[in-house]
Amino acid sequence: MNQRPPILSIEGLILSATVRGSTIFPVTDAHVRVGAGEIVGLIGESGSGKTLTALAVPRLLPTNVAITGGTIYVDGQDLLILGEAELVKRRGLDIGMVFQDSLSSLNPTQTLGKQIAEVLTLHENLSKSQMHSRTLEIMGEVGLPQPKERFDAYPHQLSGGMRQRVAIAIAIACSPKLVIADEPTTALDVTTQ
Repeated sequence: MNQRPPILSIEGLILSATVRGSTIFPVTDAHVRVGAGEIVGLIGESGSGKTLTALAVPRLLPTNVAITGGTIYVDGQDLLILGEAELVKRRGLDIGMVFQDSLSSLNPTQTLGKQIAEVLTLHENLSKSQMHSRTLEIMGEVGLPQPKERFDAYPHQLSGGMRQRVAIAIAIACSPKLVIADEPTTALDVTTQ
């Protein structure tokens, strides 16, 4: 039987970090495999490397952290050999990312509609009216109340839960093959979670 490779395959991941002139290894020998349609969770204590492992996949690590070993494949493509231009194409299209803190992940100077539409602009060939319609549709899909009224709102005008929904909308806008979510329901009420 021809078995499809996993959507995400992390093998032997090692991350090093430079902290106050010393090198530490917050992640050593991590292995994660996610098949199509699977939901996989990383659990561990605070500071155990869950967020850094998640950020390593789209290669959005802090500047003092480096991938020093292992492999990361998404849908059979080795992400560690890609240049920045190719990674930009993959982010949003193949890999969606919901960051832990929606307030700091959203641009405070851009409207919500513009931030969601930006992902569509990078990856889909839509007219301006199609872009507007699709953005409103995505806002509705994540349960953002009154999408038309919220389209021109700014992040500071929303509650934490609504900002988190916008962050989720950005992550799923182009229907990526893989969505990485770092505590995506933190700011959402129990019913919405």
